[in-house]
Amino acid sequence: MSKDKKNEGKEILEELKELSEWQKRNQEYLKKKAEEEAALAEEKKKERQARMGEESEKSEDKESEADPEDSESAMEESEEKVASSEGDKEEEEIEESGAKEGEEQDKKLAKKATKEKPAKAKIPGLHILRALTILFPSLLLLIVSVYLLSPYATMKDIRVEGTVQTTADDIRQASGIQDSDYTINLLLDKAKYEEQIKSNYWVESAQLVYQFPTKFTIKVKEYDIVAYYVSGENHYPILSSGQLETSAVSLVSLPETYLSVLFNDSEQIKAFVSELSQISPELKAAIQKVELAPSKVTSDLIRLTMYDTDEVLVPLSEMSKKLPYYSKIKPQLSEPSVIDMEAGIYSYTVADKLIMEAEEKAKKEAEEAEKKQKDEEKKRLEEQQNKLEEEKKKLEEESNRNQTPQRSPRR
Repeated sequence: MSKDKKNEGKEILEELKELSEWQKRNQEYLKKKAEEEAALAEEKKKERQARMGEESEKSEDKESEADPEDSESAMEESEEKVASSEGDKEEEEIEESGAKEGEEQDKKLAKKATKEKPAKAKIPGLHILRALTILFPSLLLLIVSVYLLSPYATMKDIRVEGTVQTTADDIRQASGIQDSDYTINLLLDKAKYEEQIKSNYWVESAQLVYQFPTKFTIKVKEYDIVAYYVSGENHYPILSSGQLETSAVSLVSLPETYLSVLFNDSEQIKAFVSELSQISPELKAAIQKVELAPSKVTSDLIRLTMYDTDEVLVPLSEMSKKLPYYSKIKPQLSEPSVIDMEAGIYSYTVADKLIMEAEEKAKKEAEEAEKKQKDEEKKRLEEQQNKLEEEKKKLEEESNRNQTPQRSPRR
């Protein structure tokens, strides 16, 4: 038993090296306890052996009394054996309970160790930041390179919205967008392409809208038609930008009411459209026709014929300032009149205008007749003077001829 316990003690010592502090203390306690129990067992054994020697000597001296004494010694031995066996069992039970407690403690410590694993060494944030500053641009460059090499880089679905007077093909052509252009170029140079679209004189504003992945929409706003330049039966649109369209429109496409312009000078048209844009829509809609009517004093005087047959004479450069007074004068007029705004503002009836025009016409005719008569008299005088000069030349020639033969005989 002592050898086995010593071997067990050695094994326990070997295991202590791998155990925790608490387990080591527990094992040392159990070891000490086992050593004490082993020492007690050896003492008991020695006492038993001594008792057995004494009993054997007594048995030899008193054989006669051997039977009762032997029975008693046998009883004592059996009791001692039972006590020793019970002590051994108790020691085994203590050892087993200690081992179980140790196992339970080992399990608890193992669970704590799994829960409380040693924290891994953290990487400093500066190193992570440095790595990201290199990895992110590299990854981005790789993605962009792959995209530019793929056919998706030039794939575009272009649509046009808002065209009335122009066509989608005209807008695409004005934009300058080619099939070979990269999609990313359209996104980066949107403003440039929008300006190019506005090179079409019909386009007032253009917006290039992108929708993922390859859809582009050109939203166009066209200039309004504010008037038509009329030349015979041809009608040419005048845009709100002051641009005169070079292509005539069909009579079928003309609106029911429109403003007719009877002059086509580009500068005067732009000035007229600029002044017209500052007039109220109601007054603008009342104008039927505009034509040049320059006078000796005002070179840019124009005549506006209204839909109610009134006429307004106003300088082109002052139209937006003076024409609004027509709305205040109109209620005071009882019949079609002419409102003259050249110098001041005054009005006279159309009948008076006809009389004045007749007088001016008669005056012009008289002036022309007088001028014609003067021209005829001047021409007649010039003819008479020419005849006299010719006769004078003839006489001089005859006199020169007569003088030559008279000189020759004297010689």
